[in-house]
Order: sequence, then structure tokens, then C-alpha cells
Amino acid sequence: MKRPARHQELAAQAVAHHGVSIALACRFFEISETCFRYRPQLAEENDRIADLLMGLTQACLMHSVLLRATKD
Repeated sequence: MKRPARHQELAAQAVAHHGVSIALACRFFEISETCFRYRPQLAEENDRIADLLMGLTQACLMHSVLLRATKD
């Protein structure tokens, strides 16, 4: 596990189990509060977004083809 991720985990444990404030835990473990609060997107969510973008791209291409066909 990379150091920032490990420090994030340790800071979260300090907050959850020892009643330490987020600010104090972040200072102690030398991470930003943004890092403390960061939650990566799930791969499943990324896949869904990619599928939606592919569908949108296909729709735009079809629309473009239809517009060209009607101009001729």
C-alpha cells in the first residue's frame, strides 16, 4: 500500500476509534483533509459512465450521418 493511502487509513482509524479530530489526525499523519475525505470511484461506476459516453458518441455519429444524407 502506498504511503498516502496508508496514512489515510491510519488517520481514519484514529478518528473512528480514538475520538481524534480529523484536522489533528491529518496533521499528525501529514496528509491533507482532502486526501482524508477522498473516496475513489468504483470501477463499476466508471464502466457505466464509459458505456453512457459510448452511447452518446454513437448517437452523435448517427445524427451527423443523417444530417449529411438529408443535405444531398
